[in-house]
Amino acid sequence: MPPALLLLLPVLAAAPAAAVVVVTYEAPGVQNSTATFDFMGVETFESRPLGPGQTFTTSFGGSAITGTYRNVQIIPADLWGGAGGSGRYPVNFGTAEYELELATSRPEGVNYFGFWLSALDSRNLLRFYDGPSLFFTFTPADVLANVTPQHFCNPNAPFGRACHEPFVFVNFFMTGSERLTRVVFTNSGGGTGFESDNHTVGYFTHMSGNAIPEPGTWAMLIVGFGLIGLAMRRRRDTLSAGA
Repeated sequence: MPPALLLLLPVLAAAPAAAVVVVTYEAPGVQNSTATFDFMGVETFESRPLGPGQTFTTSFGGSAITGTYRNVQIIPADLWGGAGGSGRYPVNFGTAEYELELATSRPEGVNYFGFWLSALDSRNLLRFYDGPSLFFTFTPADVLANVTPQHFCNPNAPFGRACHEPFVFVNFFMTGSERLTRVVFTNSGGGTGFESDNHTVGYFTHMSGNAIPEPGTWAMLIVGFGLIGLAMRRRRDTLSAGA
């Protein structure tokens, strides 16, 4: 192996391993995940009382997963949210946040979260935890950059369209060793809301949707390939000089 590469490889190997979360989005108008699961459940919020500051426990429709929501506001379906155009959905306005804690009797744990993300804007943030450890933060920039024009406008009657923002079901597939035990929903600025519905949790077996490139992964690959290319070019220059 060339000496330059011998020096390079330990540097690349020293980079910390990152949690691998594959983010995908479903086709326009789809308001539930089309992935395949070993076990899963959906919270639709239809039976939840209206108003702010709600705390309640759910089995996600009778699944093997239990979830506890804290400090969530529930409102009726409107122009900005409510899967299917009816019922109720959770929202946080301004800089408010709420959380979902998860537990399951299944030894596999929970490796999937997905939701119908309506009226998506750049201030809607998610943080994913395995126990006390934060392993992934979702910012919507990549979804906003990749969804199609057909995702814009509320597909549900009778509230109107809101065509300046996308309405899209987003999947989060955890393909590493991390297991999901808590999700924190944050809206990072005033004057906007974080609307969602059909919160889905489970243990997935096959992914679905259109993949969003993870920018950090691509950046590391580009840097790594660039360094290898530079090392190879230096080796060629050294061989040429010694010829």
